[in-house]
Amino acid sequence: MHSPHIRTSRRTLLALIGASLVAGPLVANQSATAAPVGLDDPAKKEIAMKLVSSAENSSLDWKAQYKYIEDIGDGRGYTAGIIGFCSGTGDMLDLVELYTQRKPGNVLATYLPALRNVNGGDSHQGLDPGFPGDWRRAAQDSAFQQAQNDERDRVYFDPAVRQGKADGIGVLGQFTYYDAIVMHGDGGDSTSFSSIRGRALAKAEPPAQGGNEVTYLNAFLDARVWAMRQEEAHSDTSRVDTAQRVFLTKGNLNLDPPLDWKVYGDSYHIG
Repeated sequence: MHSPHIRTSRRTLLALIGASLVAGPLVANQSATAAPVGLDDPAKKEIAMKLVSSAENSSLDWKAQYKYIEDIGDGRGYTAGIIGFCSGTGDMLDLVELYTQRKPGNVLATYLPALRNVNGGDSHQGLDPGFPGDWRRAAQDSAFQQAQNDERDRVYFDPAVRQGKADGIGVLGQFTYYDAIVMHGDGGDSTSFSSIRGRALAKAEPPAQGGNEVTYLNAFLDARVWAMRQEEAHSDTSRVDTAQRVFLTKGNLNLDPPLDWKVYGDSYHIG
C-alpha cells in the first residue's frame, strides 16, 4: 500500500514445560505442542482485518472494501481494495498482474500497460475514465477477491507476523507491525517499516533479546508516530493513539475481545 498473544515469557514457558515433564509424558507432549496464539490465528486475523478497516475505511466490514477505490490526494494515485493497493507504489500493479495470470482477459487486464507507466507517481494517465468502474466490477469476482487476499498476505501480513514472532512479541505486537507495514510499506526510506523498527530497537530491546514487551512496543509506537508525522496525509495519529496504544495501556497483549477503540474520533467495538 502506502510507500504507501498468549503472553508468556520464554523463561515462564520453559518452567511450565519443565514442570510438565515432571508431571508425566502425556502432559509434557501437550505443553510442548501448544504454541502461543499468533496474529495468524484465524480469529485474531479477523480482528486485525477489522482494526485496519476501521482506520482505512471507517468500517469494520473489511470484506466490503474489495470494491473500494479513490484518489485520496496523497501522491500515490489511486488507493483501492482491502488494504489500499496504490497505483503509484507498485502493489496495485503486482495485484492486477497476479489476477491476470490466474484469469487472463479479466476486466482489468487491459490497464496493465497504464499501471506500469504510472507506477512511481500520482498520474491517472491511461486509467481514466474507466478504471474505477472496472475495479468495482472486478471486485465482484471471487478470483479477484482471492488475489487481493493473497497479495495482502504475501506483501504485508505474513512478513509482519514472521518478524513479530522472531522478535518475541505477541498478537498485539504483531498487529502493530502489520498496521505499520500496511501504511508505510517496507522500502528503504526513513519512514518504512524496517526503519520504524530500527528506531524502536535503538531505544528498547524486544522480548527475543530479553527486553520487556510493553516497553519495546511503546518504543515501536513512538517510532511509528514519528514516521506518520513526517507526511501530511498521515499526520492524524489516532490509529495509534486511541487504538493500538489503548490496548497496550490495558495490557491486552493478546488482543482479546471485548475491544473498544477510536479512529479519527469514531468509536468502534468488537465484542
